[in-house]
Amino acid sequence: MDIVLPHFPYHKDPLVTGAIKASDTVCRCCGLARGYIYAASVYSREELRDRLCPWCIADGSAAKRFEASFIEHHALAESGVADSVIEEIDLRTPGYFSWQGATWLAHCNDACEFHGDASVEDVRQASAATKQQWMQDYEQAEKDWEWATRGYQPGGDSAFYKFVCKHCQLVTFAWDLS
Repeated sequence: MDIVLPHFPYHKDPLVTGAIKASDTVCRCCGLARGYIYAASVYSREELRDRLCPWCIADGSAAKRFEASFIEHHALAESGVADSVIEEIDLRTPGYFSWQGATWLAHCNDACEFHGDASVEDVRQASAATKQQWMQDYEQAEKDWEWATRGYQPGGDSAFYKFVCKHCQLVTFAWDLS
């Protein structure tokens, strides 16, 4: 029988993004080895990376037990999305790997879905609206977009993380530098 991972409404496929990986590790929260473990950052007093199962993240028990969160929620809070959405992402959604800290993007008064590192094609084929949103978010100009994306490779020193608006489907990029 195949194990079905919990559904995360704001993190489309955490196996593909690498936030969750196959593992026989016993979860520090529930004490079970369920075949998968969370691999990205955990903001907590304890070192919990590679020690929490996706089910304990999804039901909020990991966040509650360890006073943990999975993103830096300041940008989301400033975006004006509902507190319930911030709590869903901060406390019950796998974060992602980033250089400076996982920042979650919002659009249309809701948090966006995370889709992982942007592909080279995502960046090259970015719509005018996507570029405009990036320039607004990071207070940059068109020449800065061209500089930031020149030679872009996923996992590189200049990182673009792909988010998609759940309402209008605008692709937005979180930008991070090593």
